[in-house]
Amino acid sequence: MTSSVQRKRVRKSPDDRRAEIVGAAAEVALTEGLECITLRRIAEQLDVRPGLISHYFPAVEDLVAEAFGSAATAELETLLPVGPRDGSPQEHLARFFARATGPAYDDMSRLWLNARHLSRYRPVLRDRVLDQEKDWRGRLSGVIATGVERGEFRTEDPVLAAVRILVVIDGLAGHANTGLGNHPATVTRLAAATAERELGLPDGALATSAATGEPDATAAPESPAVEPAAPTAKPDAEPS
Repeated sequence: MTSSVQRKRVRKSPDDRRAEIVGAAAEVALTEGLECITLRRIAEQLDVRPGLISHYFPAVEDLVAEAFGSAATAELETLLPVGPRDGSPQEHLARFFARATGPAYDDMSRLWLNARHLSRYRPVLRDRVLDQEKDWRGRLSGVIATGVERGEFRTEDPVLAAVRILVVIDGLAGHANTGLGNHPATVTRLAAATAERELGLPDGALATSAATGEPDATAAPESPAVEPAAPTAKPDAEPS
């Protein structure tokens, strides 16, 4: 006599099912691109019927926007968690730059490029991109403002400083499809160098080990405290 054991289907709550769908769509967005998100594609990813996906997302544009928002929010929480709980604002920023410029985030850079391009034609996605940009400005300017209050940074406008830093980061991210591997270090750490200038920090103050995110012992030291006995006129340093 043979017996068969049927798998018992577990009925998920609406919130859990929706989160599962968004998570699957975010994975497709990161690995294949936002254009590849369709109701059928996500149904295949989850091994369910397309009707289940359309029940939660009747319009695929809403799912595309949710997928981008989910991935971008997860990135923000990793790179700039709320409040410098485990160090000073300067250490917080140093870890941010180490984590944001490594190859691990190339997929996210590509996703941002993808979302900004498609947002020209998809208003729902455009609104989500604008929301994420606002969140990034708010989070980064908050860290800067805290540093100013503690006397670690010097800037009259934390929001403007954050915008300038993010513009450089976005510019570097524009090379995600071609890679930054052949660029000199002065280019790859351009965002951190910009932050140092914006916040009144010495060169190398935000240098970290890209592997650990901890302060880099090999970073360039600050200028020596002892000045030469007979100072001579020197030309202004060229920008890096």
